[in-house]
Amino acid sequence: MTMMKTLMGAAAALAVTASGALADPAIIFDLGGKFDRSFNESAFNGAQRWAEETGGSYREIELQSDAQREQSMRRLAEAGANPVVMAGFLQESALAVVAPDYPDTTFVIIDGVVDQPNVRSVVFAEHEGSYLVGMLAAMAAESDTVSFVGGMDIPLISRFACGYAQGVVAVNPDAIVIANMTGTTGAAWNDPVRGGELTRGQIGQGSEVVFAAAGGTGLGVLQAAADEGILSIGVDSNQNYLHPGSVLTSMIKRVDVAVYDAFTTGPEVETGLHVFGLAEEGVGYAIDEFNADLITEEMQAAVDAAREAIIAGEIVVHNFTDDGTCPVQMQ
Repeated sequence: MTMMKTLMGAAAALAVTASGALADPAIIFDLGGKFDRSFNESAFNGAQRWAEETGGSYREIELQSDAQREQSMRRLAEAGANPVVMAGFLQESALAVVAPDYPDTTFVIIDGVVDQPNVRSVVFAEHEGSYLVGMLAAMAAESDTVSFVGGMDIPLISRFACGYAQGVVAVNPDAIVIANMTGTTGAAWNDPVRGGELTRGQIGQGSEVVFAAAGGTGLGVLQAAADEGILSIGVDSNQNYLHPGSVLTSMIKRVDVAVYDAFTTGPEVETGLHVFGLAEEGVGYAIDEFNADLITEEMQAAVDAAREAIIAGEIVVHNFTDDGTCPVQMQ
């Protein structure tokens, strides 16, 4: 049975679901909520998979504001939850402050890096997976123009954009890649109306395929693409089902596996930095019954060959976050 508790903090109330013993694992979802059909929902799916397979229970917090981050971490640690998983890089600064105060609690941050002995930092090689879907975009487009809509304008999202652009020009050296970011604050992850506006603007410039890496904002991107009759590419979770026949593919990022593994191993999960790319099956692209008619055998063969070449080191996809540059000029 699930019991709802409200913990009143200095800034706002925290909605906490608590089930079972205090030593249960816990997860803190970032802004946008656990049902954003993207990053947070992938994290939620990993937690649910663990609960269903083990019969265990876990605590959860859905953040409503940035001010709640540190308070929520402390509340869970003091309640005995272990490990405590945080979804999203925006939780880095709060965790850097909190982790030293609870040395017996293991913290796991996904998409962020915190150098503390009791923290497991999980990051992904999004540029590698984005390269593959960029290839598919270029092969699916009849013209030379495709596009990208990012959420918050940060290096992490530029890593998606740059990898995508590299995959596009690998197929079509004459391609034009239009790129727009939604905003510079956390609100950029949950603005589907703005996502739709940006997409329609890109369509007006000739885009035939748009890749969204924007959390809940991406739902507006996929909707606008479906409404306007162009193809879209989802992110993090498999979003092919949202608009069957319109979503070309989704760049899968196995946030769910990162959460599942942390919950399964428990407080003894290995800390330190862990990077998951194509070789570790941490990223990839999705093919299912909802997009099978959009990707030909030739397209799939080309992308799978590139995947193996990247793993073997024969193709090196530039990582934007290494030096803040991208070898492909985007508009």
